[in-house]
Amino acid sequence: MNPELVLATGNPGKIAEFSLLLEALGLRVRTLNEFPALGLPPEGDCSYAANALVKARAVTRATQLCALADDSGLEVDALGGAPGLLSARYGGPGLTDQERVQHLLAALGGIREERRAARFRCVVALTVPWGQEAVVEGIAEGRIAPAARGTGGFGYDPIFEIPALGRTFAELSSSEKARVSHRARAIEAARPILERWLGCRGGASSL
Repeated sequence: MNPELVLATGNPGKIAEFSLLLEALGLRVRTLNEFPALGLPPEGDCSYAANALVKARAVTRATQLCALADDSGLEVDALGGAPGLLSARYGGPGLTDQERVQHLLAALGGIREERRAARFRCVVALTVPWGQEAVVEGIAEGRIAPAARGTGGFGYDPIFEIPALGRTFAELSSSEKARVSHRARAIEAARPILERWLGCRGGASSL
């Protein structure tokens, strides 16, 4: 029987991306939908690692299974690293992804292309019932496009452009994004830990 891992997120976009990235490890990936009574603790504004760890710990305590949680953010140099930890709440509560994108573009109004450097940061926390914990990080460097492009992905993907590709994350296929994204790099860093802890088999790297 394949070792089990619970994704400590209710975000459908993250579930889809992590499930694809973890395929090669031969894990049985489970979601919070299978544990309807399990709620995640709220995120704070201390650090990505703290937010990821508190979620992973809560899921491991409740399920007695290995848990993987992440906290991710978009960091724009011209905005002093904002929205960063507040990426999911940028612009205020209740906004849609599209409204947050427009709010960020408005904040960058008039800023030239060469000053629109940005990065997506993903911090992944891993926890297991026997007490071990690990935190790893993945970063994707890019820039903010002048306007949204593409229909794939979620969140800020339509305005995050990889200069070498000339396309935004939202213009990439799922398999293309799985080679260059911040989550892909974080899972690559997590791979040897999961192999060691769970005895899962490591397939070919997605990077």
